[in-house]
Amino acid sequence: MRRVYLDHSATTPVDPAVVDAMMPYFAEIFGNPSSVHQFGREAKVAIEEARSRIANFIGAEPSEVIFTSGGTESDNFAIFGVALLGLKEGKNHIITTQIEHHAVLDTCIYLQRNGFDVTFLKVGDDGVVNPDDVRKAITPRTCLITIMHVNNEIGTIQPIQEIGKIARESEIPFHTDAVQSFGKIEVNVKNLNVDLLSASAHKIYGPKGIGFLYVRKGIKIEKFHHGGPQEAGRRAGTEAVPLIVGFGKAVEICAERMDYDYRYVSMLRERMVERIYRAMFDEFLILNSPLDKSIPYILNFSINSSKIEIDAEALIYGFDLRGIAVSNGSACTSGSLKPSHVVLALGRDEKTALATVRFSFGRGNTVEDVDYAVEKFVEIVGGFVEKVVSK
Repeated sequence: MRRVYLDHSATTPVDPAVVDAMMPYFAEIFGNPSSVHQFGREAKVAIEEARSRIANFIGAEPSEVIFTSGGTESDNFAIFGVALLGLKEGKNHIITTQIEHHAVLDTCIYLQRNGFDVTFLKVGDDGVVNPDDVRKAITPRTCLITIMHVNNEIGTIQPIQEIGKIARESEIPFHTDAVQSFGKIEVNVKNLNVDLLSASAHKIYGPKGIGFLYVRKGIKIEKFHHGGPQEAGRRAGTEAVPLIVGFGKAVEICAERMDYDYRYVSMLRERMVERIYRAMFDEFLILNSPLDKSIPYILNFSINSSKIEIDAEALIYGFDLRGIAVSNGSACTSGSLKPSHVVLALGRDEKTALATVRFSFGRGNTVEDVDYAVEKFVEIVGGFVEKVVSK
C-alpha cells in the first residue's frame, strides 16, 4: 500500500543533514556547556553558534534568544513570565484570540482561574482577527497581548505587524506564537513589532524537544525554570547541546531553501484544490483555509453537515486505512476526535467541525502524493454521498 504523509504541521521528519550535525555531540563533544574546561567550552561554542544563526534568521540579537524544550514551553514561559510581573504592578488582564494553540489557550485559562481576566477575541469567518478589536479590548490593566502568527489548523496569517504597533502605542508587551510560520515565511521580529516570539525545531525538519523564546531587549520576564545560571540566568537546566546544534542546522537549511519550499508547496496546494473541486460537488465542501489569507503549507476542509451525514471518525481513519496521514485538527488534541475549537470559531456547527480534514504539505511530498490523496478523499466522501443519494 502506498504511504503518503500529509501531516507536516504536526511534525516533520528530521533532515539527514541535521542528524549528521547532531551526532558528534552525543558522544564525542559531550561536555557540559557550563563547565569551564575544554570539554565544556567546545559544547558552549556549539550552542552559541546555533544561537547566533537563529538570531540572525529572525533579525534579533543572540542575547535575545532563549532555548527551551519546544513551542509549548516557550508559550508558557512568555505568558506566565510577563503576566506574573504584570500582576505585581496591579495589571491582570490578557488579550488573546479564540483560535490559539492550546499551549496559549490553556495557559490563559489557567491564569483566568487564578485571578486574571482574559479577553478571547473572536475572528471573522476567514479566521483572521480584526486589529481594531484588539485596540478596543485594551484596558489600563492589560499586561499582555498574545496572538499567533499563523494558525496551526487552518493556516491563516494574522496581522501581527499592525497589532504590534497597537501594542507598542499602549506600551503593552506583545507575544506571538510563530511555531507554524517560523522557517516557512519571513519572520523578522523587528518588522513584526513583537516583543516575544515562540518557535520550535520539529516543525522545520529539526529534532523534537527543542525550541526558543525570543525576548526583546528591555522586556521584563519572570523566570520559568529555577536552579541554575544557564541561558544568561533566564532558564535553569543543562542545555540539550545535540538538539540545539540540530536546531541551528535546520535553520541554516531553511535560510537556503525557504523561498523554494514556499513555491513548491504552493504548487502542491493549488493542484490539490483544483483537483478536489473538479472531482467533488462544491456544496459538500467548506474550505476553511482562505487561499489568499493563509500559508500554502496548510489546507483545511470541512464536510458540510447540512448536506451529508458523515461519520467523522470514519473520515479520518478512512485516510489512514489507505496509507494517508492527515489530521482533523491540532496533533495535541486529535487523539479523541473532538470538534476543532478553531473551526467552531469560524461559525461552523459541531458536526461540520468534527468532519474536518487538514492536509499539511512538506518538502518530501510529490505531485503523485497529492493526486493519490485527492483520489482517496473523493472515494471516502463519495461513499457518504452515495448513502445520502440512495435514501
